[in-house]
Amino acid sequence: MNFNIITLGCKVNQYESQAMKETLLRNGFTVSEDKEKADITIINTCTVTSVSDAKNRKILHKARRNNPSGIIVLTGCMPQAFPDDFDTFKDCDIVLGNYARNDLIPTLERYFNSPQQLVIIKENQEKAPEYEKLSVTDFGEHTRAFVKIEDGCNRFCSYCIIPYARGRVRSKTIEDLKLEVENLAQNGYKEIVLVGINLSAYGQDIDKNLCDAVEAVCENDKILRVRLGSLEPEQMDEAVINRLSEQEKLCPQFHLSLQSGCDETLKRMNRHYDTKIYSEIVSNLRKTFNNCAITTDVMVGFAGETEEEFKKSLDFVKNIAFSKVHVFPYSRRKGTVADKAPNQVNEKIKGDRAKEMIALTDNLREQFLKSQVGLMESVLFETMKNNDFCVGYTENYTPVRVYTKNNLCGQVLNVKIINTEKDYCIGELI
Repeated sequence: MNFNIITLGCKVNQYESQAMKETLLRNGFTVSEDKEKADITIINTCTVTSVSDAKNRKILHKARRNNPSGIIVLTGCMPQAFPDDFDTFKDCDIVLGNYARNDLIPTLERYFNSPQQLVIIKENQEKAPEYEKLSVTDFGEHTRAFVKIEDGCNRFCSYCIIPYARGRVRSKTIEDLKLEVENLAQNGYKEIVLVGINLSAYGQDIDKNLCDAVEAVCENDKILRVRLGSLEPEQMDEAVINRLSEQEKLCPQFHLSLQSGCDETLKRMNRHYDTKIYSEIVSNLRKTFNNCAITTDVMVGFAGETEEEFKKSLDFVKNIAFSKVHVFPYSRRKGTVADKAPNQVNEKIKGDRAKEMIALTDNLREQFLKSQVGLMESVLFETMKNNDFCVGYTENYTPVRVYTKNNLCGQVLNVKIINTEKDYCIGELI
């Protein structure tokens, strides 16, 4: 039988979809050439916002409409967070929660033997189950591979449903991490990106920390670069930063989640830091890592955000001078504290604030790219476009385009950055 996997959401979801794909291939299934007519369609959902849920349902209904006789498997965060959403499940043949991905093959076999709907959603517990043993060996043609090392979150931000969808913090063992990285290295991958739901919390349950994971990957001689996914700020103290800086392979790019540059808003969000702490972390990173890029996420229009609070956030973002910012308006999420909070901001004001914040951050991005002009940087090339130019990334994740007829994909080459254009830099080989 053949299959197709539709993945929504974060890099952790991308990793988990790849792990499911490899499990299916090992068990004799094949990838469908016709994605809309696959024998089995797996939809790996994201539920971070209500907009995400609407997208999940739209894709689910389309899959059922286009392929009424196919088997549809719904998995990921949405069914785990909302296990009683029977109206959504009616279009599914199999529903698997976030603790049941390893049951995929036996559940499919049960369904083949008796084709009746199967819903397997194990409940979240205060003491989370053990870390789910998933691994990958390949990411298609990509030159970098995501490796999930942590799952779950203990933080309970007031706007976030993810602790209910992912459970508590649990971590991959160092031994399993080393084995997985070695398999990826044997398949030619040169860069490893460590990802997790709350990556900074790695190791809390196994008496380790993020530095241990980074060091374990850097030990592999075939891996040239190690990069970190999104980080929560409060774990990034000076001791951690100094220890990380000892690893020459660690890329100086840190996606340090902010959400708001206003202390009053951060408190209502139940974030575990303030702007003073955040500024100190950024300062320590920039002091420690040469040509360091700091990127982030910023939410506007959170419940109760006044115009004055928004201006504080705007000023803070400007003063930090981020390299790149993902800006998004707050979306109310059923099941969270913030959904019931007073003084919700109307959609027009959210939209206006988002536009103003994006205009600022686009300018910051332009300034950052211009600051790279004249630098000599190593670039890992990833894609060839129209036999005309190659695109790759520097260690601090600056996108660089080099005009050449030669396919440079998979190579790490020294480049001089000579100009900027739109959202990338222009380079020439040295």
